[in-house]
Amino acid sequence: MSDTAAQPRSDGDEADGSSADAAADDPTDPDDEQPAGPVSTGAESVVAALEAAGAKTAFGVQGGAIMPVYDALYDSSIRHVTMAHEQGAAHAADAYGVVAGEPGLCMATSGPGATNLVTGIADADMDSDAMLALTGQVPTEFVGNDAFQETDTVGVTRPITKHNYFAGGADTVGDTVGEAFELSRAGRPGPTLVDLPKDVTQDETDRTPGPATPPAGTDPDPNADAEAVEEAARAIEAAERPLCLFGGGVIKGDASDEARTFARSYGIPVTTTMPGIGSFPEDDDLSLSWAGMHGTGYANLAITHTDCLIAVGTRFDDRLTGGIDTFAPEAEVIHVDIDPAEISKNVYADYPLVGDAGRVLDQLTAAVRESPDAGAWRERCAEWKETYPLTYATPDDEPLKPQFVVEAFDEATDDDTIVTTGVGQHQMWASQFWSYSEPRTWVSSHGLGTMGYGVPAAIGARVAADTMGESDRDVVCFDGDGSFLMTMQELSVAVREELDVTIAVLNNEYIGMVRQWQDAFYEGRHMASEYSWMPEFDKLAEAFGALGLRVDDYDEVAPAVEEALDYDGPAVVDFHVDPEENVLPMVPSGGANGKFATAEDQL
Repeated sequence: MSDTAAQPRSDGDEADGSSADAAADDPTDPDDEQPAGPVSTGAESVVAALEAAGAKTAFGVQGGAIMPVYDALYDSSIRHVTMAHEQGAAHAADAYGVVAGEPGLCMATSGPGATNLVTGIADADMDSDAMLALTGQVPTEFVGNDAFQETDTVGVTRPITKHNYFAGGADTVGDTVGEAFELSRAGRPGPTLVDLPKDVTQDETDRTPGPATPPAGTDPDPNADAEAVEEAARAIEAAERPLCLFGGGVIKGDASDEARTFARSYGIPVTTTMPGIGSFPEDDDLSLSWAGMHGTGYANLAITHTDCLIAVGTRFDDRLTGGIDTFAPEAEVIHVDIDPAEISKNVYADYPLVGDAGRVLDQLTAAVRESPDAGAWRERCAEWKETYPLTYATPDDEPLKPQFVVEAFDEATDDDTIVTTGVGQHQMWASQFWSYSEPRTWVSSHGLGTMGYGVPAAIGARVAADTMGESDRDVVCFDGDGSFLMTMQELSVAVREELDVTIAVLNNEYIGMVRQWQDAFYEGRHMASEYSWMPEFDKLAEAFGALGLRVDDYDEVAPAVEEALDYDGPAVVDFHVDPEENVLPMVPSGGANGKFATAEDQL
């Protein structure tokens, strides 16, 4: 992910005229009208800054270098959820932010604690998720001396954060933390990090941090250039085959209402990216569901044949586009994005509109004076939906199909149910065979593709829903056996916290997506993808203190789904599914979206 257009101060530069230092040095600064209570240490200043910024929950693991901050949390209003592993803390914080629409917060100690956060930080970076990571560090005088549990956390995380900071003193550390929290959600969201040397958090200070504000220039103009909007509007009016492509930026910008209004006002069919799932209801007649490598055939055909692609909040990653030369080859492209670095980075934009997704969609809605003549195009899209539906067979002589399990949960739950996943075949089935109608209900790892994301994400999502006063919402995690094995220790957290989450393990005893590629492209050589050595997950769940169930047959699915959802606490259902089932349709990597495979022998 690229940085925001205007850069905050350089890493570790605590005396360069930054907002934090200016507030500390100028006694007349209005930020000295401090809303937080008195502080006596750097650690207390950190916590005061978080409280003032509105942080309600932190996920983390205690340790020596971060201990002063944890001690300051003892009497704080911020809820702390101790995770079993720091990677789990980062994923939980990420998912919390996705569901709550606020930055997630994770914490870890120095050295291995900080490096264990790296996967989750990188995941948030790739998906542009707002998150603040606080890491302990050895005392400043030991930095660079290979001290016990020392790692150059700022250096390690510089490429995977929107910005990171090395805290320079107890008087300014609170302002630095507040700035980092606000920066994570300013403009294009992303993770930030503050590295906290132990002497900084232990040192005395009587300066309460000022109100949290992002660095100057990091909140871009939300409105697109008016002339550019008018030009784009004329292109839409002239189009015969217009198509909306709504990406994750629509959801992050809370622009789903504006997106729906725009598409419905002019009768324009809609497809989404995978991160954009939920931005437009999939039961709407205009919906073509999501596009890309395993997207619907009709979404990919629409992209292939559109003459005007209205893309909002997407970075056009390779899993969406396939081969760039064959992506929307007949279309003029209108690209709306908050980050100017994304414009024409992968797909050339004929009409670049830089601004906030909701604001720009409002501008377009106002500027388009006549609906495009797209009746024949809508009929053609409807025909593709009938010709290439998402289907699967359920022969009596074959094992349980995973798609059937996903549909069973979808039918048994409400529209506001939150779905989290790990990464692999189960992730694709969960996105294909669940009908999404609301934003912030699909929580998954997209850009980084992190196996193990699902369970800690379910914890973060559950805590977010509870914090928002929505405890009646269901949280369902679809996981694979390989993904579940990577972070299953977080089940102990769900049990301890009495979190009502349901985990459906689609167990095919393979790293399924790897097996599928090995069959298609490596002559069926299943090197290191067979997972027949998996434990019995239902018994493992019981050992953790959760409800554990096992399902092998179709007639067992509905009762197990009902029992798991009704259980007041964490439940794990080990669904033993067909090990040979593949995810279809599929566009081979780098291929043309319009030439998708609908059967295994076409790969």
